[in-house]
Amino acid sequence: MDGRTYTAQALIDLADPQAVIAELCNHMREHNAEISEESGDVLLRLSGCSARFSTEGAMTRVDIEAPDFEHLYFARLTIASHVLEFAGEAAPEIRWSGDHGDMARPPNFQILTVTGCRDVTPHMRRITFHCENATRFARLDALHLNLLIQQPGLAEPQWPFVGTSGIIEWERPDLKPSMRKYTVRSVDLSTGQVDIDFVLHTDAGPGSRFAEAVTVGTEVGVLGPGGGGLVDASWYLFAGDETALPAIARMLENLSADAAGVAYLEISGAAEIQNLRKPAAIDLHWLIRNGEKFGALLVEAVSATPRPQGDKNIYLWAACEFAAFKTIRQCARQTWKLKNEHHLVVAYWRDGKTL
Repeated sequence: MDGRTYTAQALIDLADPQAVIAELCNHMREHNAEISEESGDVLLRLSGCSARFSTEGAMTRVDIEAPDFEHLYFARLTIASHVLEFAGEAAPEIRWSGDHGDMARPPNFQILTVTGCRDVTPHMRRITFHCENATRFARLDALHLNLLIQQPGLAEPQWPFVGTSGIIEWERPDLKPSMRKYTVRSVDLSTGQVDIDFVLHTDAGPGSRFAEAVTVGTEVGVLGPGGGGLVDASWYLFAGDETALPAIARMLENLSADAAGVAYLEISGAAEIQNLRKPAAIDLHWLIRNGEKFGALLVEAVSATPRPQGDKNIYLWAACEFAAFKTIRQCARQTWKLKNEHHLVVAYWRDGKTL
């Protein structure tokens, strides 16, 4: 950060501005945004950024302030995408002015090159990429990236650009890449290499097909990092299936030596067990599914775990199939009564949909 404030402005013609802004604010509260009113304006604050919604004639004016260029990009993207979503069929034109209004590529976009590939287990393939700016992926509080998997038949890969609305656009929207979220399993800053683990499926979706067919030298676009990761705590509960295993494994091996807690990893069979590094006081349990319903063993294990007593600083991190996610999130919020900053429970996939 260079100490200056970056700004952007837009005038938006909304048919029902109060309803759209109210829905946007309610949604952002779920992401820990602070909402207030000042002299009739609505002010939204999140992650060091602010967005002020005011009235200018018949238009809604949005003024954004951010501590750096990348935060400004994400603030514009977030506001624009949700305004368009909540405006519905009456979606207005959005055109930003201000700092860096002429950006070409998203600032979090990079092109990685495949340098190696090996199978960690029968159904987990590790692909190694060379990355010009691997430092971006060294953070432990944002472990994920979006992989841009090109559509078959294109002579040249299609890379994203930033439209005047602040939203990502494509030269050929009908052939835009499939986006799949993956964990950065490890980073080697000395060589610029990053590893990403892929689960191989019999009913392969775009991500699994990419991992099965990839060759050294393949270029792939990524957007990131993003997504919640490791948070400081004195006691942890981790829970996840194969799709979450790379994230949990990376967090376990980066915990402080005195960290305590429990980790549940649900896998299809014993052959998928990996030798993971972890602190001695983290109890690691491999839950072998053996044909049982996805997530059932995770739900059972988390539900049976007693909440630590005393003044322990607890953090619960879980990622799994959608049905299990709902139950585990309910446990975190209603049974354990954890505040938002003390848990992250997400659905990585939904049974019946390809990855």
